[in-house]
Amino acid sequence: MLTAGEIEELCWDGIRRFPKEAELYIRPMFYAEEGFVAPDAESTRFVLSVYEAPLPSAAGFTACLSSRRRPVPDMAPTEAKAACLYPNAGLALKEARERGFDNAIMLDPIGSVAEFATANLFIAKDGVVRTPVHNGTFLNGITRQRVIALLRDDGVAVEEATLNPRDVLEADEVFSTGNYAKVVPVTRVEERVLQPGPLAARARGLYWEFAFR
Repeated sequence: MLTAGEIEELCWDGIRRFPKEAELYIRPMFYAEEGFVAPDAESTRFVLSVYEAPLPSAAGFTACLSSRRRPVPDMAPTEAKAACLYPNAGLALKEARERGFDNAIMLDPIGSVAEFATANLFIAKDGVVRTPVHNGTFLNGITRQRVIALLRDDGVAVEEATLNPRDVLEADEVFSTGNYAKVVPVTRVEERVLQPGPLAARARGLYWEFAFR
């Protein structure tokens, strides 16, 4: 298995192959070469992909509630960014885009809000930022954890709580966090138009301040 230093050097090797102004996404992947349906862990291999992927617009995106549900841990490897979970998210996105929205808000099996199809979800109400409590039905993203810590360190009240769809529909602000788009506000949830708010902007600003240290 490669060390962290060796993986970092692979990243730099890939980056050097692009123009300096290129916007790149780095995707590390592990897969099993053998085992077919039951993968053989001893045959695990590592691949690093570096490719051009411009950062999505910070202006915001639209989202709707999805009929697709996130699985619980005894149904799927929800604690991993696993390829087997992508079809479910893909179907949620397809459904949302057929309705004219950019992304989908997915619930867990009991009807609580889990996440967006491609990112973690946050709302703000009366000056308090809230995000679904990590209950094993969605990935506890690194960017999610970072934004929670940065906001709390900045004096912003952040609650991890059980959220229902009405909480999202009635929120003052809604925004996403994720490794790809970082922090992005939602400008419409179902038929309700939202303005990018100060807490989403603060979260994004704090994230980039941290990233450029």
